[in-house]
Parts: sequence; structure tokens; C-alpha cells
Amino acid sequence: MTDSPATSALAAARVVAPDGPERPLLEAVSRALHQRGCDDLDRVPVLGRRGGLPAELRGPALAYEDSTEAVPLELVDRLDAGDVASWITGHYPAGPYPAVVLGSAHGGAAHLAAALGAPWLPTSFTVTVPWPDGNAGDWTGAMEWGAKLADLILAADPGVTVRQVHDPLGRGQLCGSTVTLHVRWQRLPVAYRDFLGSGVEPGGAALLLRDTRTWPVLELTDRHSFQLGRPAGGMPHEDQTMENPSFRRLMESVGGDRWSTPYLDTAPRYAETAGEPELDRDLRRLAGSLGTSVHRVLYPGPEALSACVADLYREWLRASGRGGDECVVETGRLIDPWRVLRSGLVPYWCESSARTAVDGVEWWLAGSGGFAAVTILPEPPGTVCDVHAAAAQWRAVAHFGQHRTHLNRQALGRYPLLPLPTSHASSVLRARHESSGVPGRLPLGLAMSALRHSGSRLGLLVV
Repeated sequence: MTDSPATSALAAARVVAPDGPERPLLEAVSRALHQRGCDDLDRVPVLGRRGGLPAELRGPALAYEDSTEAVPLELVDRLDAGDVASWITGHYPAGPYPAVVLGSAHGGAAHLAAALGAPWLPTSFTVTVPWPDGNAGDWTGAMEWGAKLADLILAADPGVTVRQVHDPLGRGQLCGSTVTLHVRWQRLPVAYRDFLGSGVEPGGAALLLRDTRTWPVLELTDRHSFQLGRPAGGMPHEDQTMENPSFRRLMESVGGDRWSTPYLDTAPRYAETAGEPELDRDLRRLAGSLGTSVHRVLYPGPEALSACVADLYREWLRASGRGGDECVVETGRLIDPWRVLRSGLVPYWCESSARTAVDGVEWWLAGSGGFAAVTILPEPPGTVCDVHAAAAQWRAVAHFGQHRTHLNRQALGRYPLLPLPTSHASSVLRARHESSGVPGRLPLGLAMSALRHSGSRLGLLVV
């Protein structure tokens, strides 16, 4: 536990992994609600550093930096999820707001929240903890080490679960320096309950957006589970075996020499992105007592929500005479909701640079009315594998621009090994798109109506 608000906030900022999926979106939405871009989010992800070093020196340097930025081993038992929730809500100005958006980490949710003028609150957060003498290929050893850490976290908070994810495709050699734990709330933390109680306007709403993808999961206890790989990488679980030449090359490149056959007969469960279903019921109970309406948006994959939010933006911008003819394709942490709003752009967010994710934006662009301009921000994934989109596929996406296209050369120049900071998206958008003025607020009724209409053909369930 911590002793003062200042100490609490500092501890929580250390707890939430800066390279996890939630933190860049939280920081981006909070800046949008302060009417600011993400120009100051210039921290380079660990995998994007030391690009000038030879491989034999770069690996140990990155492992050291990754471990240094992780939660120290001696403090794991002091991790306080309640403090983290308070730190999250503290990112936003005092309300009241027309709505609060909660749920899975998704760039479309961030853009929806920014347009509504609503905070975005993640329903889980990512923690990394050092793994002394680890090896990226030793997933069974990682699971054993992670179980000890999960026990410490769970003993301190009965309202959370822990999902460990071991993902060499997404984290490369860093899988051997730290373990990754997704702490997921089963019930709304006190800070969220207070925020919903005082921060939503009369007649306002809570929107819960939840990713319903599944993945093979080992249920180790009723509150602790283990997941090998993740849907965002674009490689099916059953292909993550040394019999697969593509995966074998990946493991050789990250020094993973201890890979054993993954569990292939385990029943699928909701993936780490889904959060806990129990939180949905808790939210509805709280909203009922507050007189706040609840809307749930369940999406079968990130491409579906990205397409629906992009369609919504285009309809809204055109109706308000503020644009809708120019599109930006963002990837991962390369996102800036405020600059997108200021420039009257239609945003489509790719979860990752996996071929499957880029296929999604190609299909959406092919089925949409033409855009005068398309700007592409490909995020270097940080590892080398043929499941990542090649430069040629990104160029194909750029060709959907009828008059102007921009496929960012700096990002491609660092592709695929050196990820960029969030501020890179801000600098590109600032240089290439003029401001069309301070945007108005997207009406909640229009947003829900558009999501129902667009989502019905893409598998979204809006209730």
C-alpha cells in the first residue's frame, strides 16, 4: 500500500506497462479531452531502441532496459489495482460527461470516446515483471515463474484475475527478460464507481466495448490463466510450433532455443483482450442504481469495430460539413484522436501490422466510397516474421487514395524491427493535414444508431 496521493500516483504509473496496449490509448484519449495532440508522447518502445548496435550487443541492452522499466520483484506483492484505477481516472478533467466508454483496448474505442467527449477507461491493465535467467523459448518456465507472481497479486486483491501471455511474436526476445501479466477487474474498482457516479451527466450513458475473440487458454486456477501467443499477432496458436518453418525462424532470431510443443487440445476461452464478463453485470447493476443507461458493443474482431467507427466518422463529418473525404490508417500506438478530429479525418485503426489486420483495412477501403487522400501509418512490429504485412501490402493500401497518398517513409524505414513512439503519428498528421477547426461533439444517439446500422453486417452486437 502507499502513503500519499502523490506516492500512489507515481507507483501506479510505474505499474502499468508503457508498452502494453492500454497505456497509449489512455494517454491519447486524455489528451484529446484536454484538446491536445500526442506530440509529447515521445517515449520509444523498448523494441524500437538501440537500432545501431549489432545483434549480439543489442539483445542484452534491450533486456536490461526492459527489466529496468518493469515492476521490481520486491514490489509485486504491493501492487494495488485500486491505485491503478485512481491513476487512470485522474487523467481526465473534472466532468460531467455525456458518457463514459469502458472496455477492451481498441483504437476505434479511443476515437469514439474522443468524438463523444467521453473518457475511456480500460477494464484491464498490463504489468511486466523481471524474469531472471529467462529464455524467450521457455514458455513452461515462464508459466511457472508467472504463477508465483500471480499468487502475490491475487492475494492482495480479490476483485481481479491475472492472465499471463507469453508472446514471442509480439515481444520477441523481451519474453526472456520479463513476463507479461494482464490484470483484469471482475468488478468495477472504487475509483471507476465514483467516477461514474459523479462524472456522467443526467441522462448520460456508459458504453462497454468488448472484444469477444477466443484463444486456447490454460486455466491454472479459478483466477489465474496462461495464454501462449495472442490473436493480434496474426499467427494461429496451432502454428506456433517448431515444425512451422516461419515460427522456427522467428524463435531462432530471438534466441528462443527451448520451445516445447504448445498445448493443442485446450478449449478456447476469451482472449486476454476481452476482459472479464463479470464486470459487465456489475456495471449494469451500478448504472441501474445511478439512473445511467448502459450500451454494450460486442465485436467479434478488431476489424469490425474499426470499420464501424470509420463509417460513423465519415457520416458525422459529412453531415456537419467538416470533411470525410480524407482517411488515415493508424496502427497500434501510432494514433492521435485529437489531431484526427481537428483535421476532419476518417480514422481506421489496425490493431497490429499482421497481414490479417492489413487485409481488414484493404477490404474496408475496397467496399467504401473513394477517399481523395489516404495517409498510412504502419507501426513496425518489432520482430521479423512472414505473418507481418510486407511493405508491398502497405503500398497497396495507400493506392486507395484517389488524388493524394502518403505511406510514411520513416515508419517503413524502421520496418519491421524498430517501433516508433506515439508522437510520430502526431508529427505526420500535423505536417500533412490542415486543421478544420475545433470539432463539435458527436451526439450519443447518432453514434449508437450508426453502430447498430453499420455493425449489423459485420457481426457487432449492440445492446
